[in-house]
Amino acid sequence: MADSPQPIEEMQEEDYALDRDVVTTLYDALDAEDPALVAEILEPMHPADIADLFEQIGSGRLRALLEIWTSDEVGAVLSELDEGLREEVIDALPKTVLADAVRDLESDDVVDLVEDLDAEQQSAILEVLEAPDRVAVEQSLQYPEYSAGRLMQRELVMTPEHWTVGQAIDHIRAEEDLPEQFYHIILVDPRMRPTAYVTLGRMLGARREVPLLDLTEDTFRTIPVTQPESDVAYAFNQYHLISAPVVDADDRLVGVITIDDAMVVLDEEHNEDILRLAGVGDESVSDTTWDITKQRFPWLGVNLLTAIIASLVISLFEDVISQVVALAVLMPIVASMGGNAGTQSLTVAVRAIATKDLTGSNAWRVLRREVMASTLNGAVFALIMGGVSLIWFGTPVLALVIAVAMVVNLAVAGFAGLLIPLALDKLGIDPALASGTFVTTVTDVVGFFVFLGFASMILL
Repeated sequence: MADSPQPIEEMQEEDYALDRDVVTTLYDALDAEDPALVAEILEPMHPADIADLFEQIGSGRLRALLEIWTSDEVGAVLSELDEGLREEVIDALPKTVLADAVRDLESDDVVDLVEDLDAEQQSAILEVLEAPDRVAVEQSLQYPEYSAGRLMQRELVMTPEHWTVGQAIDHIRAEEDLPEQFYHIILVDPRMRPTAYVTLGRMLGARREVPLLDLTEDTFRTIPVTQPESDVAYAFNQYHLISAPVVDADDRLVGVITIDDAMVVLDEEHNEDILRLAGVGDESVSDTTWDITKQRFPWLGVNLLTAIIASLVISLFEDVISQVVALAVLMPIVASMGGNAGTQSLTVAVRAIATKDLTGSNAWRVLRREVMASTLNGAVFALIMGGVSLIWFGTPVLALVIAVAMVVNLAVAGFAGLLIPLALDKLGIDPALASGTFVTTVTDVVGFFVFLGFASMILL
């Protein structure tokens, strides 16, 4: 007999994402149309866990949930949802609930919420904002997509650069509309240009009469409002930033980016690279079957084309294959080993390009390393596979053929796995998206050509 759901009060917050009993208990509450029980289940949960829960239940139950669940966390949950499911939730939420949820969000979260919605949904959200907030969001939406202007929040704490610690503390205490989270006091000159910043810890540890300029951090740097968000995330990771002011073309302060938003971008970049290496784009579990089909079809088509090219190479050696059947048995091994070796080099290269560790200045050194490593591995596996072939088929010449082909193909795999992503990057094509197909094609074609070509020279 299945275990009965554990009492809600005994559920630990860290268990929610994985505990099936939570979903079962929620289903029971929805079937009973019990809003009090629904609230009891969801109230202790983190908004990110509630978003995960939304993705696990079907559309029908999700709509039933949204009809009876009211909470101050609705806005935070919306900001955690995948884009496709977010649109569905926004359509299902009562207008009053949506209005309250959006008003509780900071400007960067509102921008993230509305930027991928259609015009009608954008209008529905913008019209519930107060005038100053609406203007701020609309201004952010004017900046290029995936730029610092879309990522920044307008809520920040700044003071004149000549103030003392005491003046800054009094100003913060008197301010009624502080950001929900902030880490620095940004110092500005009379033209609103940021000149430095001070951490809250250093400020609170100093005497009131100490000038703020005596407490500034060496890590201070500004971010242009049009800078790509991937470069912003790189700067935060590279220079260990906690927050950074964003400036316009005249170097005037327009917003601030905090580490939590930068790390979200960095995580998205990592996930995007992983997905694109497999040719699946930006899929999520909440996408529809049709959306997934459309995203996967183009690269499956490219893969079919490259497979045909490899097959044409094989067809050139029909005579030798028909006379030495063992070649057909061993041929996939050469291609498979080359493909795996190429994927290893490719993965390292794509990641290094994304983190800016692989550049034109060190490309040749890294290329030599990859080719040498792949060649050494090829030599080792050539000995292994040559021995296996000799025992299997009892033909020393055939063992020599597959050994030579193994060394050559793995060396080419190391070369192609690094050079192709670099070339695509130089051409402005995302190496994570396109490299895999080309590298596999190269290793298949070279592997088959070397193996079958060498066999036709020696065996016939």
